[in-house]
Parts: sequence; structure tokens; C-alpha cells
Amino acid sequence: MEFDLLLPTLQQSQWFSSLPIELQQTIVTTGTTKQLKQGHYLHRKGDKVDGLYCLISGKLRVSNLTLAGQELILTWLQVGNWFGEISMFDGLPRTHDAIAEQDCILLKLSNQDFEQLLAKQPNLYPHFMRLLCQRVRTTFKLIDEMASLSLKGQLCRRLLLLAEGLELWPTGSIISDAGLFKLTISQESLALMLHSSRQTVNKILKELQAEGLLKVHYGQITLFDKSRLLSLSQV
Repeated sequence: MEFDLLLPTLQQSQWFSSLPIELQQTIVTTGTTKQLKQGHYLHRKGDKVDGLYCLISGKLRVSNLTLAGQELILTWLQVGNWFGEISMFDGLPRTHDAIAEQDCILLKLSNQDFEQLLAKQPNLYPHFMRLLCQRVRTTFKLIDEMASLSLKGQLCRRLLLLAEGLELWPTGSIISDAGLFKLTISQESLALMLHSSRQTVNKILKELQAEGLLKVHYGQITLFDKSRLLSLSQV
């Protein structure tokens, strides 16, 4: 793909859009595009690192399996999201599964391309380290929330995190015409995210629904009031 065609999509990423335009162009022209069919794995937990990716179109689910074989969803990657930088720097295996929920197109910087790019332009290191640090900060925040927030607060935060990912690409088909956020996720998946039970999550969702913050549907949750959800999810 041409740089000018990819640029509007890539600039959905705050990290990428903050780069000098010449660095943006270097990254794009160095990378290659990869297609992934719905239901196929980009990588599995434990796979060797093969590159740094940006999602150009489609949707990817990032998850792990519990010891009981249940899928524990971490997040959904949206168009414009960069990922895979952790394994690129430490050389260790992938930490999660990444599965295409829709047909996907990705921009890929292979190991070799990544290393050669940094060797030729070491001024790129601080930019990639900032991407890595953003990931670490997000992880620390999630840890803090697990330790200090009530389960209700954690659930509100998780719903907001999922919604914020969708907000980066507002033409997504799961967002209603009214501008409300429709998250396609089961209560069981939410319970696994929060290390809780489906029954407990259902009870909290009903409370939030009674307060007018959201609406629970079969396999979907519509968010009405993100500001109030945010106020309930502050550490």
C-alpha cells in the first residue's frame, strides 16, 4: 500500500501521529502488508516473535486460555493499534493469542526490518521506547485498579477501555447510528476478565442499567453515559 493511502488509518494512533512525518514514511515504506482471514491466528501464546504490527483494517481479539480451557479476553485491537513491541525488544515468546474476529489487513515490520531500521536510524529508539512505556503504564494502571477499585469500579473501567478502543475508529459497524457504544461481549467474558463470576457481573450490570448508564442485551452492552462510568472507575 502507498504511504498516502495508509496515513489516515495509521494516524488513528496517537503514538504514530506524534512521529515526525519523515519517520512515519520510513516506517510505512519499510513494512509490508499481511492479510489474515477471520478466525485465523496471527500468533499464539508462546510463538516466537516475528515482527511489530499495526492493524490497518478488521478487528483482532487478544486473549489467553485459563487452566480450565476457558478463553480470557484481554482486549480487542482496533484499526490503528500498534502491538507486538514487547517481544521485539526482549526477544521472548508472545504473551497472548491474537485471533482475527474479522478479515484483517496488517502492516508488519519483520524482525530483520525492525533491527535494520534501528541500526540505520538510532534516533527512532526513543519513539519505540515511548510506545513500550505506554504499554507498561497501562499495565500498571490495571494493576492499581484491581487492588483499589471495587468490582463495580473495575467493571466500569473495563467497559470504558473497550469503548475507547472503538472510539478510535467511529465508523465501526458495532457502533450505533445514535453514537452510543455497543460492545459485543458476553457476560461470561467480562467475568473472566475480572476474575469474577457471571452471576456477580450480571448483578452489577443490572445495577448500572437501573442507574441509566447502560443497557444489557443478549451478547451486547450499550453504553449511554461514559462520564458517569468514568466517575465510578476512578482510583
